[in-house]
Amino acid sequence: MTSPKTAAARLYVTCDLLEGAAVDLPGPQAHYLRTVLRLAPGAGLAVFNGRDGEWRARLERLDKAGGTAVAELQTRAQQGGPDVTLCFAPIKRPGIDFIAEKATELGTAVLQPVFTAHTDVTRVNVERLRANAIEAAEQCERLDVPEVRVPVSLAALLEAWPTACPLLLAAERGASGLAAPPLAAAVREAGGPPVAFLIGPEGGFAASELDDLGKLAFVHPVSLGPRILRADTAGLAALACWQSLAGDGGSPPPARTDTRP
Repeated sequence: MTSPKTAAARLYVTCDLLEGAAVDLPGPQAHYLRTVLRLAPGAGLAVFNGRDGEWRARLERLDKAGGTAVAELQTRAQQGGPDVTLCFAPIKRPGIDFIAEKATELGTAVLQPVFTAHTDVTRVNVERLRANAIEAAEQCERLDVPEVRVPVSLAALLEAWPTACPLLLAAERGASGLAAPPLAAAVREAGGPPVAFLIGPEGGFAASELDDLGKLAFVHPVSLGPRILRADTAGLAALACWQSLAGDGGSPPPARTDTRP
């Protein structure tokens, strides 16, 4: 028998989870369990939905059309993660997939693609990004999945921005005269969450965009160090640093309440 701690699979589901609840497994999940992991009815797995914590479940049916499982016991209560948003200029695959995956592992609550003047990518497959985020959440034992929002222009993002939430701008070295203190200093000034990061495209922000950003009180330029980072590196570096300074990066994962077979 398989305990939740060593479950053969951990899946994100959309149904409500409570003792005895039926858990529907769509075709792709059933295929993964049956063909890739070679599981059969009776096997145990862990399931979560972002609302009801993590549950131990038992497979009842698996076939080509789908499958079902039954939720047996809650093993972890629902717990929220840090309220941090990553706003980033889309880049080409596989870079954008990498961002979605690793930002999820780093605890990001919201992934917001932003079109800027120098953004080369004109279309974003939001469903693919969400699929990458779900897979990463399953693997890293998050109890939720980050919200993946539809892309917006930089102007639209700033116009609708909740000014109580600091927007930390990863500004290139010496860009447009913006003073960019080290990230640690900016985090101390901004305080705790909610907080957001804004990462530019591979070509950097346009001078006019930096001028406009510099006029907004809720925008705080930050430096990520003496080297110019790639667009996919910058966002993840910012998140990792913030997690160690003000997020939950130093906290152990919540213990499971049941490890019985």
